Formats: sequence, structure tokens, C-alpha cells
Amino acid sequence: MRTVVQQSFGGPEVLELVEAERPQPGDGEVLVRVHASAINPVDTAVRSGAFPLLGEPPFALGWDISGVVEEVGAGAGFAVGDEVYGMPSFPAQAAGYSEYVVARADQLAAKPAAVDHVHAAAVPLAALTAWQGLVEGAGIKAGDRVVVHRAAGGVGHFAVQIAKARGAHVIALASEARHAFLRELGADELVDSRAVDFATVLSDVDVILDSNAEGERSLSVLRLGGVLVTILEHRDQELAAKVEAAGRRFVGISVEPDGAALAEIAALIEQGKIRPHVSEVLPLAEVGKAHQLVEAGHAQGKIVLSV
Repeated sequence: MRTVVQQSFGGPEVLELVEAERPQPGDGEVLVRVHASAINPVDTAVRSGAFPLLGEPPFALGWDISGVVEEVGAGAGFAVGDEVYGMPSFPAQAAGYSEYVVARADQLAAKPAAVDHVHAAAVPLAALTAWQGLVEGAGIKAGDRVVVHRAAGGVGHFAVQIAKARGAHVIALASEARHAFLRELGADELVDSRAVDFATVLSDVDVILDSNAEGERSLSVLRLGGVLVTILEHRDQELAAKVEAAGRRFVGISVEPDGAALAEIAALIEQGKIRPHVSEVLPLAEVGKAHQLVEAGHAQGKIVLSV
């Protein structure tokens, strides 16, 4: 099979497309013939060495996949031919930029029939981050005022839609160029994050999803008893202490695989309440270019590899 590996830390040029042995599923696992794999910011950070999640190279990147079950291990619960999607193994190696991936069955879900493999692959890591932060962590409910930082990005655009699906009033922070896109997703209020200091125009909100390391400044706009959900600062114990001392709640999110949550997200996609946005699709051989696009930080939604 074809797979992407790297032998050293570095820029996108260290990513190599090579031939490798096809993996074999064990008990409780399936072999997925991958049709598409999405790129996430964490991928580029691991590749460069800025976030050495997988230790020293060599290793293979990629977690978001969508494809078809090719082989089934004992007790796996899927059948050959089933269309599935998921984020297997994270934070361990999954080698998602590959033609075939072995995954635990409980870390996958049936692919939503309403979207193709490219759009399904765009969902898992980003949507699970938003889901685990807003739904499981903050427990958002109808009527909550929810602020989403970097609302047009991978996690952000799912967070806007998940919050709306739960009946929340969504305040989206993004550059003005992204506001029309966010209105289409259902954002109720929009703040131009490049022109306006959000901390001076917002107040009394119930939940903030922060993916921009703005935790301490976000604290000032939370109501008493409100919840700060943070991604980049999820291990910041000093910040957590400040949040709790101020009478607010701290939720640090480090995303985990969850097939059951993906099934709930798939149901919302089928109902038209979540629409994954893909800004560009590239072939597997152009994985380096895909990383460049993600690192540039201007992608609206997700960048996906067609495998």
C-alpha cells in the first residue's frame, strides 16, 4: 500500500510517499480502505517537532479517515463493505495518510450517508473536539450564550453548528471576511476579531470555546458560574486556578477517539444540522502542499487528502 512517512522533523518536505506492507486487524479491530484523510493543525505541529506527540521520527501522521471496511477482526461489530469514519488511535500513531488503516471498531462510526468520504473525513478530530468541549464538558443547553473563538476554522465551524443544534445563542469571533460563511452556519452574532477587542464588547456569556490561547482574557466576559473551555491551554493549572477562583468553571479539552459521539454527530449531519466545510481537496501525493495550506492559517473549514 501507499503511505506517508517522515524520517526527521522539519518542514512539509520531510513527508514522503512510500510503499509499505498492508496492516492486519486484530481482535476488535477492522482494516479500513481509506478514501479520504483530513489534515489538522496538530499534524503540522507533530511533523515539525513543535509538538513531539509521537516521539522521535520515523513515524506516520494522520488521524482523520473515512473509508470502507476491508477486513474484520473477531468481535469488531462491523461487516466488510461498511462505510465508516473516525479518528483512530489518537494520540498514538494511526498512520491516517495511507491507503489502508487498522482501527479499533469502537473508535469508528458509520459514515453519514448525507456526505461523501471527503466531507466525512473532515469531521472527526475537529468535531469531536467541539463536541467534547461544548456538550460533554460545558453541558451547553438551549438559551446559553456561547462564544466561539476562531469560528471559521476546523474546530470553530463545527462548534458553531453544534452549539446551534443544542439551541444556544452563538457569538462567532472571526475576521470580517468570514462573517457571511458563519451566518450561513447559523451564528447569531459576529465580532470582527481583527478589528475589535472582543473583551471590550462582550459580557455575561455562559460558555466560551477558546482555541486561540485567549483563556485569561476570555475570563472577563464570562458570567459568574460560566464555563471556559480551552484547547491550547488545557493543561494550564495556573489558568485553571484563576478561573475557579473567579467563580467560573474550567474545562480543558484534549480530544479522544469516541465512536459513540461520532454516531451522534453523524445523526446531526444526516438531519442537516451540521455541514462539514472543505476548502480544498488534494491527492495523497500532495500532502506537503496540504500541510503548507494548514500552516498558513487561512483555511476556512478543512483541507482534505483524497486517497
